Amino acid sequence: MKTYNVGIVGCGGISRWAHYPFYKNDKRVKVVAVCDIIKERAEGFVRDCYPEAAVYTDYRDLVAREDIDCVDICTPNYLHSEIAVAAFAHGKNVFSEKPDAVSPEKAIAMKEAAEKAGKLLMVMRNNRFADASAYMKKYIEAGRMGEIYAGRCAWQRRRGIPGKGGWFTTKAQSGGGPLIDLGVHMIDLAVWLMGNPTPVAVSGNTFCKFASNDVSDSVNSNFGDKKAGGTFDVEDLAMGMIRFDNGAVLQIEFSWASNVKEEHRFVELRGTKAGMLWLDGNTLEIYSEDDGQLTNTKMAGNLRDDGHVRNLRHFYDVLDGKCEPCFKPQQGVDMIKILSAVYESAKTGQEVKL
Repeated sequence: MKTYNVGIVGCGGISRWAHYPFYKNDKRVKVVAVCDIIKERAEGFVRDCYPEAAVYTDYRDLVAREDIDCVDICTPNYLHSEIAVAAFAHGKNVFSEKPDAVSPEKAIAMKEAAEKAGKLLMVMRNNRFADASAYMKKYIEAGRMGEIYAGRCAWQRRRGIPGKGGWFTTKAQSGGGPLIDLGVHMIDLAVWLMGNPTPVAVSGNTFCKFASNDVSDSVNSNFGDKKAGGTFDVEDLAMGMIRFDNGAVLQIEFSWASNVKEEHRFVELRGTKAGMLWLDGNTLEIYSEDDGQLTNTKMAGNLRDDGHVRNLRHFYDVLDGKCEPCFKPQQGVDMIKILSAVYESAKTGQEVKL
């Protein structure tokens, strides 16, 4: 069995609760180094999770280590592309947290650097790996939904602004608010289930109405590093429409804070033979007809949503030659083009052609 030495850049919450459960159980991988600009945080991460790992405060030193095979990026968004490009220059494989980058140019730079190095680039798409998602992918590929021509997807929070005043709410570091934070999840799942059509036009609007509101009903508001009196120059609600080259359309909505009943996330797709609703990762409903009768099928209770671990496992399965990657870097480029176009459309009031 081949083993891989791994360096992790970024020692915050996502490294601990989403990535560590994989690394502690998969015998193929050994975390030999971690990096964080806050040395004490990196040292605490090592003490709690990886006692044999070396500590760095500059990612350039970590990626330069000859014994590292793979770099796992868990930093604020604006650093994803920068670190990935540096890692590829040193011949490493790269797994990165979402979003791929904060601009289409930086996403393209990641893709081209991976191609030049001949190494694997994968960005977290954990919702593809929920049982409900896998079931629907097979259902759709078997032709049971017919032509998928329209859909909606959303991640709505009533009050759940992460890291208020810190990098999450600082556009220069995050790239935006809930659209780039939450939207990448649900848009990716919807487009992947639709067969990855190419986006051709986007329209959207963004709003910021709760920057001064500190009420919370979501554990997600505890995520990230808060900073009293810090920056809040991103949206708290985004809505829009995506048109694809095959004529299909997708409505989108993402909020950190808005007056809805409660937090939930969903993908709803409509086909000529059936429709479907993926809800919160553990409920799946299919709406069809049989012999002239309308039928509703609901599956719930056993649809696991441990996609982060499964996505990381898939990355190393690809390196082992066990399977082809389900994620292609061009999909990441298309994603960031969509998100950037929503922001541009919100600013100009016009549809943006891609």
